[in-house]
Amino acid sequence: VALLCKTTLSESNTSFAQGGIASVTYDPDTFEKHIEDTLIAGDGHCNLAAVEQVIKEAPSQIEELLKWGIDFDKNEQGLFDLHREGGHSEHRILHHKDNTGYEIQESLIRQVKAHPEIEVYEHYFAIEILTQHHLGQIVTHHTPGIECYGAYVLNQQSNNIHTFLSKVTLLATGGIGSVYSTTTNPEIATGDGIAM
Repeated sequence: VALLCKTTLSESNTSFAQGGIASVTYDPDTFEKHIEDTLIAGDGHCNLAAVEQVIKEAPSQIEELLKWGIDFDKNEQGLFDLHREGGHSEHRILHHKDNTGYEIQESLIRQVKAHPEIEVYEHYFAIEILTQHHLGQIVTHHTPGIECYGAYVLNQQSNNIHTFLSKVTLLATGGIGSVYSTTTNPEIATGDGIAM
């Protein structure tokens, strides 16, 4: 796996996330209550299948995060110190102080760096996704069956363009906050993933 970062691996929106992760953890909370709360908060805009999947898989994903070393806050009894936020009828927010995103990100970075089959490329800026367009075909937003073969990427330190070919290309590029003159997003949230 090649993991490309336009700055450094640790610079991201995630590191600034203060809140926590909602998950059914203890009684009297249930999946049904969490689903209902989510649908109400979504005001009719939620995809029920997606809501059910995310909520029902949350506890196993929390277990995975714990195995990776995430340190969620606990109370004096040694149980998770769950909080309740707007839209939730039960206490179900797991958190780490007021920097949950940073805690999760740092644990994930340790896992990435320790994995022998992941290579991190810092200061590599994706310029263009490779599609059939690069084979001479006309590709528009309405072209059916668009395929992705990788990306053209700028090494910002050498100013050279590299071709990364892949069977799977995943864009995890954050938001677009920095396209506005006033934002609380970090400067790297430039919307380039959406633009591509």
